[in-house]
Amino acid sequence: MGFPVIDPVATGENIARLRKERNLTVRDLQTYFGFEEPQAIYKWQKGKSLPSVDNLYALGALLEVPMDAILVQAKPALTVLGSTHKNIKNMPQADACGIAFFGIRMLAEQQRAEAA
Repeated sequence: MGFPVIDPVATGENIARLRKERNLTVRDLQTYFGFEEPQAIYKWQKGKSLPSVDNLYALGALLEVPMDAILVQAKPALTVLGSTHKNIKNMPQADACGIAFFGIRMLAEQQRAEAA
């Protein structure tokens, strides 16, 4: 079994779909979360950032779905630069660094979005 990785773009599309199915607007979500601006919601929907765990939990409650129904797993689970790895121990160091960099970048973008 591979290391699970979230597909941010597909997850964002899923957030938009679930929101629309419930006849909610971006402004509705903005108000629900108490955000001054809607940019964080748009970033989620475009896959530029992911909701924090707290916001993901609250989003699930609002949309009446479990958190794992919002997240979309990337397939195959560990595809980096065109190669698939069964686990992190066997992957080349450059690929492991790429995953680490991606994770750090995603966290930084989330923190910026939450601070905005």
